[in-house]
This record gives sequence, C-alpha cells and structure tokens, in this order.
Amino acid sequence: MNTYFQNKTVVITGGSSGIGKALVVDLLAQGATVAVCGRKQAALEALQQELGSQQLFTFVADVSVEADCKAFIDATLMKYGKIDVLINNAGISMRALFRDLDIKVLKSLMDINFWGTVYCTKFAFPSILANKGTIVGVSSIAGYRGLPGRTGYSASKFAMQGFLEALRTENLHTGVNVMWVCPGFTASNIRNTALNPEGNAQSETPLDEAKLMSAEAVAAEITKAIAKRKRTLVLTGQGKLTVFLSKILPGVLDGLVFNHFKKEPGSPLQ
Repeated sequence: MNTYFQNKTVVITGGSSGIGKALVVDLLAQGATVAVCGRKQAALEALQQELGSQQLFTFVADVSVEADCKAFIDATLMKYGKIDVLINNAGISMRALFRDLDIKVLKSLMDINFWGTVYCTKFAFPSILANKGTIVGVSSIAGYRGLPGRTGYSASKFAMQGFLEALRTENLHTGVNVMWVCPGFTASNIRNTALNPEGNAQSETPLDEAKLMSAEAVAAEITKAIAKRKRTLVLTGQGKLTVFLSKILPGVLDGLVFNHFKKEPGSPLQ
C-alpha cells in the first residue's frame, strides 16, 4: 500500500460530489487527513455522514469569494496545524455561443475556476512552502484547446494553467511542486450544473455519462500523480490526442473540434 499520504493534510475545494468526492474517499483510504469545502451545507453534511471519518473536516465556502477562501484555509490550519497538499478542484462549466450569452456567465466561470484557485493557493501557500508540499489544479482539456460553446470555461482553464505554470517555475528550487490535471470527459455532475446563456444551470447532460471515465478512476490517477510529484497529468486517449494535435496541427483540429461538438444533442452550433 502507498504510504505517501499518511500523516499528510490534504485540502480539496468542491469536494462534495464528482471528482472532488472521489478524491476525498481515495485519500482517506490512503491515510490522509482531508479538509473539504463546498457551497452547500446539506451536501457536506451528507458527505460527513456517508463517510463517517474522524479524519474529515468540512467547511461551507464559496471559492469565488476571497473571504470564504481565507476562512476555509484558516479553519483548516487551526484544526490540523498544516497543509501538505492543496487540490483546487471546485469548478463550473457552461454551454452557449458567445454571441448569445450574458457576459455575467464568463465572469462567474472566471470567479470560480480561476480566482477560486488563486485565492486558495495564496492563503495555503505559506504552509505548503514550509512543508515542501504540492499545489494541484484540476483543469481540463479545455485548458489546452479552446472549445466552441464553452468560451468562458476554456478561458478560465487557460488562465488557471498559465497561473500554475508560472507558479511552478517560480518554485523550481523551493521544494514546492505545482501540478495541473486535465481529465477528459468524466462522469460527474458538471454538465448538469453547466450554465446556459442566461447564467442558469442547464440541468441536463448532452453525453452518455455511463460511457465516460468514472470520477473514481480519475481520482486514483490524480493521487498517483501527486505522490510521484508530476508536472502535468492528461487523461484519456481522446484527451491526449487533442493536446498533441493542438500543438502540431491546430488548424486541422479547429475543424475536428467544431464537428465533434456540433454533433452533441442540443448543440448551440447546430
């Protein structure tokens, strides 16, 4: 059994469902102490009740609010005294053409996906630096390749990855590892909560979730990569091919990506 996470404190944002919840379960099983934040008290209470672990701390926080992020990190440090790993997992998506959407949709995605990462990283950094720990950003293939109908999502993930790459380079010699993870399509709630042109949750998914990579499988790959202190992690064959083609044949990929997303049920490209 991998003992890397034993006696380590891991902080996860957006940990009450999807990949975040799967990470909580995986890390607790590996002996970590885990602190989780989420926006919904009921979801956090359900998580606590389901797992029943004394090693789990939950805290209500909206990562788009700087004060909430500070309160969450401060509460974690007060309870456990340190942070070894921060996993910036909280995120939201969208599906709408740029010409049709309310600009507040882009702002919401940047506030959660990008600024939430910046805020939590800023407040957790002193402890992570002291412990020569790891900062993780759960990004997306959309952080390498802009996706049609997802301008705000792509922009926020590009921003996240640029921020983390710069931070990684700044800390090449401090002992802090910075890593970003790009799952492919994963079975989770993110498409149901994706924002429509008016900024409301679309409450449906255009994909067959049963055919996607499971959140549990993604979490297992992430924890292995953290233990190995990797730089990046790109998942699924489709995801790896997309990143590769974006580097060598970006013009060809334009057409392939357009046609792929045009075929989605209810695609705004139709």
